[in-house]
Amino acid sequence: MSNLPDNLHYAESHEWVLDHKDGTVTVGITDHAQQALGDVVFVELPEVGASLTKGQEFGVIESVKAASDLYSPVNGEVIDVNDGLEDSPETVNEAPYEGGWMMKVRVDGNAIDGLLDAAAYQATLSADD
Repeated sequence: MSNLPDNLHYAESHEWVLDHKDGTVTVGITDHAQQALGDVVFVELPEVGASLTKGQEFGVIESVKAASDLYSPVNGEVIDVNDGLEDSPETVNEAPYEGGWMMKVRVDGNAIDGLLDAAAYQATLSADD
């Protein structure tokens, strides 16, 4: 079973969202997603200032096995990206919920509308098994 912190919200596309309750969120990929990918070797993130639409591709993550698109779980403007992933993409594998975060977004509207809590996200994973 994947590690799913209760304080996060999840998208079915395997991104997590930490709502800072100040109109901003932090976004990354779930433990389940990094396990499925295997050893991450490259992460492409959006530019600061980029406008995102929920469900829109915001970047690419590549592992030794595959490349996958990353999808924004929220609408908003990118206000920060994790530049450390450029030199150390393996951080996504080692700490997907801490050092492996990908971007911070100033959200439009309610950040967590339509997102899943940990139990609901876990249920989508169980359905895939």
